Amino acid sequence: MSSKRTSQFHVLKTDEDKDALAPWQLELNDIIFGAESRKGKAFDVFLIIAILISVIAVMIESIGILLEHYRRPLYLLEWFFTIAFTLEYFCRLSCVRHPLKYALSFYGIVDLFSIIPTYLSLFIPGANTLLVIRILRILRVFRVLKLSSYMHEAEQLVWAMHSSKRKILVFLYFVCTIVVVFGSIMYLVEGPENGFTSIPKSIYWAIVTLTTVGYGDVTPSTAFGQMIASATMITGYAIIAVPTGIYTAELTQAMRAQRDARGCIGCGKTGHELDADFCRHCGHELPE
Repeated sequence: MSSKRTSQFHVLKTDEDKDALAPWQLELNDIIFGAESRKGKAFDVFLIIAILISVIAVMIESIGILLEHYRRPLYLLEWFFTIAFTLEYFCRLSCVRHPLKYALSFYGIVDLFSIIPTYLSLFIPGANTLLVIRILRILRVFRVLKLSSYMHEAEQLVWAMHSSKRKILVFLYFVCTIVVVFGSIMYLVEGPENGFTSIPKSIYWAIVTLTTVGYGDVTPSTAFGQMIASATMITGYAIIAVPTGIYTAELTQAMRAQRDARGCIGCGKTGHELDADFCRHCGHELPE
């Protein structure tokens, strides 16, 4: 088979892997998991369209006026896709060498959870709303559209987030302290007669104000309270860029580390751009 695979649980790397499956399983594996074969690509495109239609149907079902007129067609459509996805799920399990490993993988769990809600709705009314989880199956579009190369950039973003988590946690602790202080002061200044009926509600006001959301459901009436509100708003603008700066700094450091890791075999110079193919100093081809 010439098709590339993206999950280690259905990769047929050796002849032993292929011999463990029957010819019909090999053919089915190529259709379901194939990324470059004509049949595999057609199956993936059809699957993505089916997922989108099924998710849209679930959304339409939540609109009362449309549900009134199209209840039966939507009900039949939901069960049609559920049965189709159930058959597809079992087909996936039947054409891999390690069905349990695939079932416990990320895509395997998503595939299972995308069909369970309909069956649960027979016992728990409204459970079929959870069918919107099917949208996660669209992640396979990375394989269909050959966007797997973008996963490297995604790994950089995740690494930067992980590296900056302690700084962000300290920042969040600081923000929590500020909203508790401002909320408590506003409770003392304004009081229940102006809508600040408790410290928790005053803290809610402080969070809404500090984040510059401003619902307006609770507002200060006294001059001193309005001064505190103004100070809270200004403080919100002052600190709103802090987590972005922390994350950007970590991301820049990650990109710099990757550039430094790409050393030229010819002259030993580092600091090349990630998309560079040749050394800017000696012209030697750079390693991948």
